[in-house]
Amino acid sequence: MADAEPIRRAESPSESPLPLPGCVALVLQGGGALGSYQAGVIEALSDSGIVPDWVAGISIGAINAAIVAGNPPERRIERLAAFWNRATSALPSFPILPHDQVREFVHEWSAAMVLGQGVPGFFAPRPVPAFLATPGTPEALSFYDTAPLRETLDSLVDWDLLNDGPIRLSVGAVELASGNFRYFDTREERIDARHIMASGALPPGLPPVEIDGALYWDGGLVSNTPLTHVLDHQEASTLIFQVDLFSARAPLPRTITDVMAREKEIRFSSRTRQVTDERMRLRKEREAIRALLARLPDDFADDPDVAALRAAADEKPVSLVHLIYRANAWEGGSRDFEFSTRSMREHWRAGEAAVAETIANSRLLASNIADGRTAAFDLTRRERAFDTAQE
Repeated sequence: MADAEPIRRAESPSESPLPLPGCVALVLQGGGALGSYQAGVIEALSDSGIVPDWVAGISIGAINAAIVAGNPPERRIERLAAFWNRATSALPSFPILPHDQVREFVHEWSAAMVLGQGVPGFFAPRPVPAFLATPGTPEALSFYDTAPLRETLDSLVDWDLLNDGPIRLSVGAVELASGNFRYFDTREERIDARHIMASGALPPGLPPVEIDGALYWDGGLVSNTPLTHVLDHQEASTLIFQVDLFSARAPLPRTITDVMAREKEIRFSSRTRQVTDERMRLRKEREAIRALLARLPDDFADDPDVAALRAAADEKPVSLVHLIYRANAWEGGSRDFEFSTRSMREHWRAGEAAVAETIANSRLLASNIADGRTAAFDLTRRERAFDTAQE
Protein backbone atom coordinates (compact mmCIF):
# COMPACT_ATOMS: atom_id res chain seq x y z
CA MET A 1 0.00 0.00 0.00
CA ALA A 2 1.26 3.49 -0.90
CA ASP A 3 1.91 6.18 1.67
CA ALA A 4 -1.40 7.35 3.09
CA GLU A 5 -2.96 10.36 1.37
CA PRO A 6 -6.17 12.17 2.24
CA ILE A 7 -9.24 10.68 0.58
CA ARG A 8 -11.78 13.21 -0.56
CA ARG A 9 -15.49 12.75 -0.96
CA ALA A 10 -17.61 13.75 -3.89
CA GLU A 11 -18.59 17.41 -3.97
CA SER A 12 -22.30 16.66 -4.03
CA PRO A 13 -24.38 13.80 -2.65
CA SER A 14 -24.96 10.68 -4.76
CA GLU A 15 -26.17 7.16 -4.10
CA SER A 16 -22.68 5.65 -4.40
CA PRO A 17 -20.05 8.41 -4.23
CA LEU A 18 -16.52 7.14 -4.80
CA PRO A 19 -13.70 7.90 -2.39
CA LEU A 20 -11.63 10.41 -4.34
CA PRO A 21 -7.80 10.43 -4.19
CA GLY A 22 -5.62 13.52 -4.41
CA CYS A 23 -6.33 14.07 -8.12
CA VAL A 24 -9.18 13.22 -10.48
CA ALA A 25 -8.23 13.40 -14.15
CA LEU A 26 -10.29 13.23 -17.33
CA VAL A 27 -8.44 11.85 -20.37
CA LEU A 28 -10.42 12.66 -23.51
CA GLN A 29 -9.66 10.97 -26.82
CA GLY A 30 -10.18 12.36 -30.31
CA GLY A 31 -13.14 11.23 -32.38
CA GLY A 32 -14.98 14.16 -33.95
CA ALA A 33 -18.76 13.90 -33.70
CA LEU A 34 -18.43 11.08 -31.17
CA GLY A 35 -17.19 13.68 -28.68
CA SER A 36 -20.75 14.21 -27.45
CA TYR A 37 -20.29 10.87 -25.66
CA GLN A 38 -17.58 12.62 -23.62
CA ALA A 39 -20.01 15.42 -22.84
CA GLY A 40 -22.48 12.86 -21.48
CA VAL A 41 -19.71 11.35 -19.34
CA ILE A 42 -18.78 14.78 -17.99
CA GLU A 43 -22.39 15.61 -17.09
CA ALA A 44 -22.94 12.26 -15.37
CA LEU A 45 -19.71 12.55 -13.38
CA SER A 46 -20.72 16.05 -12.33
CA ASP A 47 -24.13 14.77 -11.22
CA SER A 48 -22.31 12.14 -9.14
CA GLY A 49 -20.23 14.84 -7.46
CA ILE A 50 -17.02 13.86 -9.26
CA VAL A 51 -15.32 17.02 -10.49
CA PRO A 52 -11.95 16.83 -12.31
CA ASP A 53 -8.78 18.49 -11.11
CA TRP A 54 -7.12 17.91 -14.49
CA VAL A 55 -8.51 17.54 -18.00
CA ALA A 56 -6.32 16.40 -20.88
CA GLY A 57 -7.57 16.12 -24.44
CA ILE A 58 -6.75 15.41 -28.03
CA SER A 59 -8.75 16.82 -30.97
CA ILE A 60 -12.47 16.95 -30.04
CA GLY A 61 -11.37 15.94 -26.55
CA ALA A 62 -9.36 19.17 -26.38
CA ILE A 63 -12.47 21.20 -27.23
CA ASN A 64 -14.55 19.51 -24.54
CA ALA A 65 -11.66 19.84 -22.09
CA ALA A 66 -11.29 23.57 -22.77
CA ILE A 67 -14.99 24.17 -22.17
CA VAL A 68 -14.76 22.32 -18.84
CA ALA A 69 -11.61 24.11 -17.67
CA GLY A 70 -12.77 27.47 -18.98
CA ASN A 71 -16.08 27.65 -17.12
CA PRO A 72 -17.18 27.62 -13.46
CA PRO A 73 -18.84 24.36 -12.31
CA GLU A 74 -22.37 25.69 -12.59
CA ARG A 75 -21.91 26.61 -16.27
CA ARG A 76 -19.85 23.71 -17.65
CA ILE A 77 -22.71 21.48 -18.79
CA GLU A 78 -24.64 24.45 -20.15
CA ARG A 79 -21.63 25.50 -22.25
CA LEU A 80 -20.95 21.95 -23.43
CA ALA A 81 -24.58 21.70 -24.52
CA ALA A 82 -24.30 25.06 -26.30
CA PHE A 83 -21.33 23.82 -28.32
CA TRP A 84 -22.94 20.51 -29.29
CA ASN A 85 -26.34 22.04 -30.03
CA ARG A 86 -24.67 24.57 -32.30
CA ALA A 87 -22.51 21.96 -34.05
CA THR A 88 -25.50 19.74 -34.81
CA SER A 89 -28.05 22.45 -35.58
CA ALA A 90 -27.82 22.02 -39.36
CA LEU A 91 -29.04 18.40 -39.11
CA PRO A 92 -32.05 18.40 -36.79
CA SER A 93 -33.71 15.23 -35.57
CA PHE A 94 -36.80 14.10 -37.46
CA PRO A 95 -38.92 10.94 -37.17
CA ILE A 96 -37.56 7.82 -38.90
CA LEU A 97 -38.26 4.11 -38.73
CA PRO A 98 -36.25 2.42 -35.94
CA HIS A 99 -34.58 -0.01 -38.34
CA ASP A 100 -30.83 -0.53 -38.72
CA GLN A 101 -30.87 -0.14 -42.52
CA VAL A 102 -32.93 3.04 -42.30
CA ARG A 103 -30.68 4.38 -39.56
CA GLU A 104 -27.58 3.56 -41.60
CA PHE A 105 -28.98 5.37 -44.66
CA VAL A 106 -29.87 8.48 -42.63
CA HIS A 107 -26.50 8.30 -40.87
CA GLU A 108 -24.55 8.24 -44.14
CA TRP A 109 -26.76 10.92 -45.66
CA SER A 110 -26.11 13.16 -42.66
CA ALA A 111 -22.36 12.60 -42.98
CA ALA A 112 -22.53 13.49 -46.67
CA MET A 113 -24.30 16.73 -45.78
CA VAL A 114 -21.45 17.57 -43.40
CA LEU A 115 -18.92 17.01 -46.19
CA GLY A 116 -20.81 19.44 -48.38
CA GLN A 117 -21.77 22.19 -45.94
CA GLY A 118 -19.45 21.82 -42.94
CA VAL A 119 -20.44 22.05 -39.26
CA PRO A 120 -21.96 25.24 -37.75
CA GLY A 121 -19.63 26.93 -35.30
CA PHE A 122 -16.82 24.53 -36.26
CA PHE A 123 -15.72 24.50 -39.89
CA ALA A 124 -17.02 25.63 -43.29
CA PRO A 125 -16.08 24.74 -46.91
CA ARG A 126 -13.63 27.08 -48.55
CA PRO A 127 -14.98 29.12 -51.50
CA VAL A 128 -12.04 28.03 -53.64
CA PRO A 129 -11.10 24.32 -53.71
CA ALA A 130 -7.70 23.56 -52.18
CA PHE A 131 -6.44 22.18 -55.50
CA LEU A 132 -6.95 25.61 -57.11
CA ALA A 133 -5.50 27.72 -54.30
CA THR A 134 -2.03 29.26 -54.31
CA PRO A 135 0.50 26.73 -52.97
CA GLY A 136 1.69 27.51 -49.47
CA THR A 137 -1.39 29.48 -48.46
CA PRO A 138 -3.78 28.25 -45.76
CA GLU A 139 -6.41 27.80 -48.46
CA ALA A 140 -4.15 25.29 -50.25
CA LEU A 141 -3.58 23.19 -47.12
CA SER A 142 -7.14 22.15 -46.27
CA PHE A 143 -10.63 21.75 -47.62
CA TYR A 144 -12.34 23.64 -44.79
CA ASP A 145 -11.89 26.88 -42.87
CA THR A 146 -11.96 26.68 -39.05
CA ALA A 147 -12.48 30.40 -38.40
CA PRO A 148 -15.98 29.56 -37.02
CA LEU A 149 -14.37 27.39 -34.33
CA ARG A 150 -12.25 30.27 -33.06
CA GLU A 151 -15.38 32.41 -32.66
CA THR A 152 -17.20 29.56 -30.94
CA LEU A 153 -14.39 28.91 -28.48
CA ASP A 154 -14.01 32.59 -27.66
CA SER A 155 -17.73 32.78 -26.92
CA LEU A 156 -17.86 29.65 -24.73
CA VAL A 157 -14.52 29.69 -22.90
CA ASP A 158 -13.24 32.11 -20.27
CA TRP A 159 -9.55 32.00 -21.12
CA ASP A 160 -8.45 33.73 -17.92
CA LEU A 161 -10.32 31.13 -15.84
CA LEU A 162 -8.93 28.34 -18.01
CA ASN A 163 -5.35 29.48 -17.40
CA ASP A 164 -5.62 30.66 -13.80
CA GLY A 165 -8.47 28.54 -12.44
CA PRO A 166 -8.47 25.35 -10.38
CA ILE A 167 -8.50 22.84 -13.26
CA ARG A 168 -5.27 21.96 -15.03
CA LEU A 169 -5.59 21.66 -18.83
CA SER A 170 -3.32 19.78 -21.22
CA VAL A 171 -3.84 19.40 -24.99
CA GLY A 172 -1.65 17.62 -27.54
CA ALA A 173 -0.70 18.58 -31.10
CA VAL A 174 1.90 17.64 -33.74
CA GLU A 175 4.41 20.13 -35.13
CA LEU A 176 4.47 19.85 -38.93
CA ALA A 177 8.11 20.58 -39.72
CA SER A 178 9.59 18.10 -37.25
CA GLY A 179 6.70 15.68 -36.82
CA ASN A 180 7.22 15.92 -33.06
CA PHE A 181 4.35 15.61 -30.62
CA ARG A 182 3.90 18.39 -28.09
CA TYR A 183 1.64 19.05 -25.12
CA PHE A 184 0.44 22.53 -24.27
CA ASP A 185 -0.17 22.66 -20.52
CA THR A 186 -1.54 25.46 -18.37
CA ARG A 187 1.07 24.58 -15.76
CA GLU A 188 3.74 25.71 -18.23
CA GLU A 189 2.20 28.31 -20.55
CA ARG A 190 -0.94 30.26 -21.30
CA ILE A 191 -3.39 28.54 -23.61
CA ASP A 192 -5.82 30.23 -25.98
CA ALA A 193 -8.06 29.23 -28.89
CA ARG A 194 -5.05 28.52 -31.14
CA HIS A 195 -3.84 25.64 -28.97
CA ILE A 196 -7.27 24.01 -28.88
CA MET A 197 -7.71 24.41 -32.62
CA ALA A 198 -4.24 23.01 -33.26
CA SER A 199 -5.04 19.89 -31.28
CA GLY A 200 -8.06 19.29 -33.54
CA ALA A 201 -6.58 20.35 -36.90
CA LEU A 202 -6.97 17.00 -38.66
CA PRO A 203 -5.62 17.09 -42.24
CA PRO A 204 -6.51 17.32 -45.02
CA GLY A 205 -9.91 18.54 -43.92
CA LEU A 206 -8.79 21.16 -41.41
CA PRO A 207 -5.86 23.57 -41.75
CA PRO A 208 -2.75 23.64 -39.58
CA VAL A 209 -2.67 26.27 -36.85
CA GLU A 210 0.26 28.62 -36.32
CA ILE A 211 1.57 29.04 -32.77
CA ASP A 212 4.71 31.10 -32.15
CA GLY A 213 5.94 30.65 -35.71
CA ALA A 214 5.34 26.89 -35.93
CA LEU A 215 2.47 25.04 -37.60
CA TYR A 216 0.56 22.30 -35.78
CA TRP A 217 -1.80 19.50 -36.75
CA ASP A 218 -4.15 17.21 -34.82
CA GLY A 219 -2.42 15.34 -31.98
CA GLY A 220 -4.26 12.16 -32.97
CA LEU A 221 -1.81 11.72 -35.83
CA VAL A 222 0.74 10.52 -33.27
CA SER A 223 -1.35 9.45 -30.26
CA ASN A 224 -5.09 9.61 -29.80
CA THR A 225 -4.88 9.60 -26.01
CA PRO A 226 -3.15 12.03 -23.62
CA LEU A 227 -2.80 9.32 -20.97
CA THR A 228 1.01 9.32 -21.11
CA HIS A 229 1.19 13.04 -20.33
CA VAL A 230 -1.01 12.62 -17.26
CA LEU A 231 0.97 9.64 -15.96
CA ASP A 232 4.35 11.26 -16.66
CA HIS A 233 3.37 14.35 -14.67
CA GLN A 234 1.35 12.72 -11.91
CA GLU A 235 1.94 14.33 -8.52
CA ALA A 236 -0.57 12.52 -6.29
CA SER A 237 -2.68 9.39 -6.10
CA THR A 238 -4.91 9.70 -9.14
CA LEU A 239 -8.27 8.48 -10.39
CA ILE A 240 -8.31 8.67 -14.19
CA PHE A 241 -11.41 8.41 -16.33
CA GLN A 242 -10.12 7.61 -19.83
CA VAL A 243 -12.94 8.26 -22.30
CA ASP A 244 -12.27 6.33 -25.51
CA LEU A 245 -14.38 7.01 -28.58
CA PHE A 246 -13.27 3.96 -30.55
CA SER A 247 -13.43 0.39 -29.27
CA ALA A 248 -10.56 -1.97 -30.03
CA ARG A 249 -12.92 -4.95 -30.11
CA ALA A 250 -15.87 -5.31 -32.48
CA PRO A 251 -17.60 -7.95 -34.62
CA LEU A 252 -15.96 -8.97 -37.87
CA PRO A 253 -16.96 -6.74 -40.84
CA ARG A 254 -19.59 -8.04 -43.27
CA THR A 255 -19.85 -5.14 -45.74
CA ILE A 256 -17.49 -2.58 -47.24
CA THR A 257 -18.91 0.09 -44.91
CA ASP A 258 -18.15 -2.26 -42.01
CA VAL A 259 -14.57 -2.50 -43.32
CA MET A 260 -14.16 1.28 -43.33
CA ALA A 261 -15.59 1.53 -39.83
CA ARG A 262 -13.39 -1.29 -38.50
CA GLU A 263 -10.24 0.19 -40.05
CA LYS A 264 -10.87 3.48 -38.28
CA GLU A 265 -11.57 1.76 -34.97
CA ILE A 266 -8.32 -0.19 -35.12
CA ARG A 267 -6.30 2.82 -36.22
CA PHE A 268 -7.53 5.14 -33.48
CA SER A 269 -7.93 2.63 -30.66
CA SER A 270 -4.74 0.63 -31.12
CA ARG A 271 -2.40 3.32 -29.84
CA THR A 272 -4.68 3.89 -26.86
CA ARG A 273 -4.69 0.20 -26.03
CA GLN A 274 -0.95 -0.14 -26.58
CA VAL A 275 -0.13 2.89 -24.43
CA THR A 276 -2.44 1.74 -21.65
CA ASP A 277 -1.08 -1.82 -21.67
CA GLU A 278 2.53 -0.68 -21.57
CA ARG A 279 2.04 1.88 -18.81
CA MET A 280 0.03 -0.42 -16.58
CA ARG A 281 2.59 -3.20 -17.03
CA LEU A 282 5.42 -0.87 -16.03
CA ARG A 283 3.43 0.31 -13.03
CA LYS A 284 2.90 -3.25 -11.85
CA GLU A 285 6.63 -3.94 -12.19
CA ARG A 286 7.53 -0.85 -10.16
CA GLU A 287 4.93 -1.79 -7.58
CA ALA A 288 6.67 -5.17 -7.20
CA ILE A 289 10.06 -3.43 -6.90
CA ARG A 290 8.75 -1.16 -4.14
CA ALA A 291 7.34 -4.16 -2.27
CA LEU A 292 10.72 -5.92 -2.49
CA LEU A 293 12.64 -2.83 -1.36
CA ALA A 294 10.36 -2.50 1.66
CA ARG A 295 11.49 -5.95 2.83
CA LEU A 296 15.21 -5.25 2.62
CA PRO A 297 17.15 -5.11 5.90
CA ASP A 298 17.88 -1.66 7.30
CA ASP A 299 21.57 -2.19 6.45
CA PHE A 300 20.72 -1.56 2.79
CA ALA A 301 18.91 1.73 3.38
CA ASP A 302 21.92 3.89 2.49
CA ASP A 303 23.22 1.72 -0.34
CA PRO A 304 23.54 3.93 -3.49
CA ASP A 305 22.16 1.23 -5.81
CA VAL A 306 19.16 0.66 -3.57
CA ALA A 307 18.56 4.41 -3.34
CA ALA A 308 18.72 4.72 -7.14
CA LEU A 309 16.32 1.82 -7.60
CA ARG A 310 13.94 3.26 -5.01
CA ALA A 311 13.92 6.62 -6.80
CA ALA A 312 13.31 4.96 -10.19
CA ALA A 313 10.39 2.93 -8.82
CA ASP A 314 8.82 5.78 -6.85
CA GLU A 315 5.38 6.74 -8.13
CA LYS A 316 1.87 7.33 -6.87
CA PRO A 317 -0.95 4.81 -7.36
CA VAL A 318 -3.45 5.22 -10.17
CA SER A 319 -6.92 3.81 -10.70
CA LEU A 320 -7.64 3.92 -14.44
CA VAL A 321 -11.30 3.66 -15.45
CA HIS A 322 -12.10 3.01 -19.11
CA LEU A 323 -15.31 4.48 -20.50
CA ILE A 324 -15.47 3.22 -24.08
CA TYR A 325 -18.01 4.19 -26.71
CA ARG A 326 -19.25 1.08 -28.48
CA ALA A 327 -20.88 1.91 -31.79
CA ASN A 328 -24.32 0.86 -32.92
CA ALA A 329 -24.69 -1.57 -35.82
CA TRP A 330 -25.74 1.22 -38.19
CA GLU A 331 -22.75 3.50 -37.49
CA GLY A 332 -20.16 3.13 -40.24
CA GLY A 333 -16.83 4.69 -41.07
CA SER A 334 -18.30 8.19 -41.18
CA ARG A 335 -19.43 8.17 -37.55
CA ASP A 336 -16.74 10.67 -36.53
CA PHE A 337 -18.05 13.36 -38.88
CA GLU A 338 -21.80 12.69 -38.70
CA PHE A 339 -22.88 15.78 -36.75
CA SER A 340 -26.63 15.24 -36.53
CA THR A 341 -28.80 16.20 -33.58
CA ARG A 342 -30.17 12.66 -33.26
CA SER A 343 -26.74 11.03 -33.09
CA MET A 344 -25.41 13.70 -30.73
CA ARG A 345 -28.22 13.09 -28.26
CA GLU A 346 -27.77 9.32 -28.47
CA HIS A 347 -24.01 9.59 -27.91
CA TRP A 348 -24.58 11.96 -24.98
CA ARG A 349 -27.04 9.52 -23.36
CA ALA A 350 -24.61 6.65 -23.94
CA GLY A 351 -21.94 8.56 -22.00
CA GLU A 352 -24.36 9.15 -19.14
CA ALA A 353 -25.31 5.47 -19.11
CA ALA A 354 -21.67 4.35 -19.04
CA VAL A 355 -20.99 6.44 -15.95
CA ALA A 356 -24.16 5.22 -14.24
CA GLU A 357 -23.14 1.60 -14.83
CA THR A 358 -19.61 2.31 -13.67
CA ILE A 359 -20.79 3.93 -10.43
CA ALA A 360 -23.25 1.07 -9.84
CA ASN A 361 -20.42 -1.48 -10.16
CA SER A 362 -17.76 0.57 -8.39
CA ARG A 363 -17.22 -1.54 -5.27
CA LEU A 364 -13.90 -2.93 -6.52
CA LEU A 365 -12.79 0.49 -7.80
CA ALA A 366 -13.60 2.14 -4.47
CA SER A 367 -11.61 -0.54 -2.63
CA ASN A 368 -8.67 -0.06 -4.98
CA ILE A 369 -8.63 3.71 -4.40
CA ALA A 370 -8.88 3.35 -0.63
CA ASP A 371 -6.08 0.75 -0.53
CA GLY A 372 -3.75 2.84 -2.72
CA ARG A 373 -3.29 0.19 -5.40
CA THR A 374 -2.75 0.55 -9.15
CA ALA A 375 -5.22 -1.13 -11.50
CA ALA A 376 -7.33 -0.59 -14.62
CA PHE A 377 -11.07 -1.14 -14.81
CA ASP A 378 -13.87 -1.41 -17.32
CA LEU A 379 -16.89 -1.51 -15.05
CA THR A 380 -19.39 -1.27 -17.87
CA ARG A 381 -18.43 -4.80 -18.86
CA ARG A 382 -17.60 -6.67 -15.64
CA GLU A 383 -16.89 -5.75 -12.02
CA ARG A 384 -13.19 -6.57 -11.78
CA ALA A 385 -9.80 -5.25 -12.81
CA PHE A 386 -9.12 -6.32 -16.36
CA ASP A 387 -6.28 -6.90 -18.78
CA THR A 388 -6.48 -3.99 -21.21
CA ALA A 389 -4.80 -6.11 -23.91
CA GLN A 390 -8.10 -7.98 -24.17
CA GLU A 391 -10.26 -4.90 -24.63
